[in-house]
Amino acid sequence: MEELEGKVAIVTGGGSGIGKGAALKLAEHGAKVAVVDRDSQRAERAREEIERMGGEALALEADVASEASVRSAIEQAVLRWGRLDVVFANAGINGTWTPIEHLTEEDWDSTININLKGTFLTLKHAIPHLKRQGGGSVIFTSSVNGNRIFSNIGASAYSTSKAGQTALMQMAALELAEHRIRVNAICPGAIRTNIGENTNRTPEAEAAQIPVEYPDGAIPLTHGPGTPEQVAELVLFLASPRSSLITGTKVYIDGAESLLIG
Repeated sequence: MEELEGKVAIVTGGGSGIGKGAALKLAEHGAKVAVVDRDSQRAERAREEIERMGGEALALEADVASEASVRSAIEQAVLRWGRLDVVFANAGINGTWTPIEHLTEEDWDSTININLKGTFLTLKHAIPHLKRQGGGSVIFTSSVNGNRIFSNIGASAYSTSKAGQTALMQMAALELAEHRIRVNAICPGAIRTNIGENTNRTPEAEAAQIPVEYPDGAIPLTHGPGTPEQVAELVLFLASPRSSLITGTKVYIDGAESLLIG
């Protein structure tokens, strides 16, 4: 019997990258998966892929920065399957990377609203359903940036959002422990995804970089970026009963990259 058999999972940003990898992995291990993405076509393709492998999935379009949109997506998943057990709050953007004096209020708000507010809204509206089940697992996608690495000049909004996620995770883990709801955060380093498509790195950020020469192979363990599939294995572990005593924890998955360049 699969370890997540009969469980229901929601994955935000589930149409690509880490989110899609995790959605496929959770489905492979028995979970029914609601794939939430702001791009409905990407969500639909992930759903089709899950169903081709024999799983059960639901494709939902939602903007995680909108409370009404998040609430609706979660309610649709619970209406479909009658429960909620696993929440992977993964949706996020890199946003605009530029020195603080050049960062606009709009660019700051966009990054914070999607990455941090979106995580908060996903958690907030999932909690009543998780409590109804008597427990569950919530996983945030944070980052080595804002937690171990602070040398990416121009990434102030992004790093702030990622640091905020881990603070929210720790607060929530303690608050929800009595309800047997575990809350953890994964902190990936360089992973092969399409997040670069929503990165606006300005010329000012390039000019402000502090020159640092790294040894060959900036990721000591692999000498190259990790894969969404490797991150998905960690998400599966944190979603499963195998991690039943783990909560309030940041888990780094970066091949020691952040130890080298943090």
